[in-house]
Amino acid sequence: MPELPEVEVTRRSFADRIRGARVESVRLGKPLRWPLGCEPGGLAGALVRDVHRRGKYLWVELDRGGLLLHLGMSGSLGFQAAPPPPGPHDHFDLVTSQGVLRLHDPRRFGAVVWSPSLEGEPARKLLASLGIEPFDPAFTGSFLRERLRGRRTAIKQALLAGDVVVGVGNIYASEALFRAGIDPRTQAGRLGPERCERLAEAVRQTLHAAVEAGGSTLRDFRDAHGRGGQFQLTAQVYDREGRPCPRCASPIRRIVQGQRSTYYCPRCQRR
Repeated sequence: MPELPEVEVTRRSFADRIRGARVESVRLGKPLRWPLGCEPGGLAGALVRDVHRRGKYLWVELDRGGLLLHLGMSGSLGFQAAPPPPGPHDHFDLVTSQGVLRLHDPRRFGAVVWSPSLEGEPARKLLASLGIEPFDPAFTGSFLRERLRGRRTAIKQALLAGDVVVGVGNIYASEALFRAGIDPRTQAGRLGPERCERLAEAVRQTLHAAVEAGGSTLRDFRDAHGRGGQFQLTAQVYDREGRPCPRCASPIRRIVQGQRSTYYCPRCQRR
């Protein structure tokens, strides 16, 4: 599933090219997770002001409302001046004066939804439960400790929930916890000030490194240029079961938490 780094990389790969374009038409393919919410023809003539990201959503801001996009489990966006005819998994085309933004989504868990604003419905409802952005200056160790207070769930699961901080997907949670030296099974509410500070910094560092590496491509993620990510090639623990820890050479272990694989070093990461 594309996580925050992949969505941010996607945004950067087409935002400059579509900014200032006029919408000429909209093509809809097979139904996605939610309906578009407006008549496709009603978007013709709209001006694309900018492209923003909130969590794993992209907001294509128009001069009259905007489009909230989610890549789902397997979606990707492409932006080309003259793309080939749409294939069976190409479910949305935003045709503009500067190129075509196309959503390719084999599993159709993605979405494109029109909203009058981010504060209006349905955008407000879809974004309401999202936690703080990891690069927000307000995301500190003290903030993290306060939001984790009283939580009995494992810290890995608390990070994945997305209601404390957004964007820490499965790969990045394992990597951030390794950087912070915290066992992924540790009860979230038991983290003290020092470990919360280390974890907040580790989350920022991990996600920043992932964005700079173009995200992670485990199966089919591509940005709007068609390029895959490279972060998975530098992962320190993720998908390294049995291989030596880069710090202490102990074998990396794999466990399953919430039906997701977790990788960690039993020596470097303490409860």
